[in-house]
Amino acid sequence: MKIMGTVRETERKYGTFALSFAVAAGIVCFLLGLKPIGKGLVLGSLFSVINFTLIGESLPMRIGHSRKKVTGIAFMMILLRYALMAAPLGVGIKMNQFNLAAIIAGLFSVQLLIMAEHIFRLIIMRTRNNQVL
Repeated sequence: MKIMGTVRETERKYGTFALSFAVAAGIVCFLLGLKPIGKGLVLGSLFSVINFTLIGESLPMRIGHSRKKVTGIAFMMILLRYALMAAPLGVGIKMNQFNLAAIIAGLFSVQLLIMAEHIFRLIIMRTRNNQVL
């Protein structure tokens, strides 16, 4: 299916960049002696990428079924994703080896990346349209 190929490309693009950025930031934090922050960023970003992938992979499940079944599937996927997002938060609360604020920041890494890309594109488009050729 062409649509699923596009969805997987999008998942791969954002997931790879989010994890790469988190690992790079984690290495910088380790070098600066901020190990709990580095670990928290990487852990939160990993779960953010998994969550984003689950969203994309659940899209085909909603096609071709009755409204009642689609609603049930959507509700179960939301519960699964919430449980998935709660796991690193629980780790951050229970273990001092992970910084809770860094985990929370990491959990929003894919969303922040998507928003930053759109803002960047908006700025580029506006500057190109206002240039005198």
